Amino acid sequence: MLYTGLVVAIVFATLSVAMGNVRSAQKSGTPVFRKLFGGLFEQVYLFVHQMCTGTIGPHGRKYVPMILTVWLIIFVSNAVALFMPTSPTADLSFTLAMALMCVGYVQWEGIRAHGLIGHLKHFAGPKLPPAMFIVTMMIFVIEMISEVMKNVSLSLRLFGNIEGGHLAVTSMNQLGEAFYVPAGALILMPIKLMTVIVQAMIFTMLTCVYLALVTGNEDEH
Repeated sequence: MLYTGLVVAIVFATLSVAMGNVRSAQKSGTPVFRKLFGGLFEQVYLFVHQMCTGTIGPHGRKYVPMILTVWLIIFVSNAVALFMPTSPTADLSFTLAMALMCVGYVQWEGIRAHGLIGHLKHFAGPKLPPAMFIVTMMIFVIEMISEVMKNVSLSLRLFGNIEGGHLAVTSMNQLGEAFYVPAGALILMPIKLMTVIVQAMIFTMLTCVYLALVTGNEDEH
């Protein structure tokens, strides 16, 4: 809970500074990109916006706030792991909760887009003749299992990469103790930094893909 509170505090603090930069730029007529935090968060927003619209389609714009929030929480949590002995994303209960929230949100959006019956039909595969009802039911069961397993894959992937990085650094630091050199931090820091960015992107990108699959027939606006 302490590290989760730290992550939330960092997100709110940086967002407040960024919004202050944006307001300052608007009043002075200065381009936002010349303001450090304002320009940085402008690029983050554009990145997430492009991810949503490029993966989900034009109607993906309405999912930007949700995806941006998830990206920020995961990215900052991963970044905390670079400097702290643990982080929220190094806790399986946290990553599982994030996965359940995102997958549950996907189901809700699928129901909103097509109704409950229409959403359930999505898991039955292509429409087959009545004589192949058993095949349709088999497809439905397999798809439902696959949908549940999305929670497992999302949570374990994120947890495994972050916690694995901690364990690797600890092990290499122990090897370097004889030479008084923090070998793990020196050697693995670039790899961990890349993991911070990539894992946040993978989690949010997969959420966008899941949203695209269940809302793909929505009218494009």
